Amino acid sequence: MSPADDPRAEALKRLDERAAALGARTQKPAHSHAGEQAVSQAYRIVAELFGGVLVGLAGGFFVVWAFKVPPAVGLIGGVLLGFALALWMAWRTAQRLMAMAKQDGEPQSVPFDDDEE
Repeated sequence: MSPADDPRAEALKRLDERAAALGARTQKPAHSHAGEQAVSQAYRIVAELFGGVLVGLAGGFFVVWAFKVPPAVGLIGGVLLGFALALWMAWRTAQRLMAMAKQDGEPQSVPFDDDEE
């Protein structure tokens, strides 16, 4: 190696070290978002439960309007069918979320905000 290339190599090495140090200082810390994901999944299941009941209620209104059945029969039947549909959808979502959690590995503990310490 010629003497002229040696200072360049050392300068490049120092520059790489500085860039690595800067990258380490400016890198955002990795946070665990397990709590936020758990709340999001819970809201998703609750929304499916309410949505299923509301869709059943709308279906009951449609049956009452289209087939001229007594309102009690159409609305109660629609709500019951909607509730059954909502339970099935929530169960399916919970199964899918559990399968995803098993793929990710062992769950981490989620801290609670209401600790009385």
